Amino acid sequence: MKSGLLEDTLKIKRLAIALAASVLVVSCGSSKKVSASRKSGTKTVAKSENLRKLDSTFDGKVPRSISDILKDAEKYLGTPYKFGGNTSSGFDCSGFTVKVFEENDFSLPRRSSDQAVAGKNIDIREVKPGDLLFFATGGGSRVSHVGIVHDIGPDGEVKFIHASTSKGVIISSLNEKYWNKAYLHAQRVL
Repeated sequence: MKSGLLEDTLKIKRLAIALAASVLVVSCGSSKKVSASRKSGTKTVAKSENLRKLDSTFDGKVPRSISDILKDAEKYLGTPYKFGGNTSSGFDCSGFTVKVFEENDFSLPRRSSDQAVAGKNIDIREVKPGDLLFFATGGGSRVSHVGIVHDIGPDGEVKFIHASTSKGVIISSLNEKYWNKAYLHAQRVL
């Protein structure tokens, strides 16, 4: 009887480990494999499109409410990545966005895939600081990562703040090949 119980316990432990490992594989920024195309606004954009040379409509003016959100996001720079984390001791990507927006009296869904349908879908050329960017880091076209637009350079370079699996909370650029290829779409939630 004890032998059967021990075997069942080991099977459950193995299953739990396999499940945890599979969740990590598709979590925030964990894989470099991406789909052959991504969605931007309402049109499909081939991976080869260069997001680095955007004609941005951003005028450089940031409302105080957005500035406050960005300041709150910046205070977490360097915070480590923690799967399922949503506190200053560690964040995953969607936990980070939820925390920053909550601190500014705005609620977002907890999962990045749910955040990806909140608000209004916008074209990448229309993004402004405070908008959310979504990525497919686990292959296919499934949303698996989210970041907050931080700033847009005079050349149209879009920078975003997010919780990466390897470096924790950092500011990255869509000019980076990895993020450029993994980009799916943008949402305006404010």
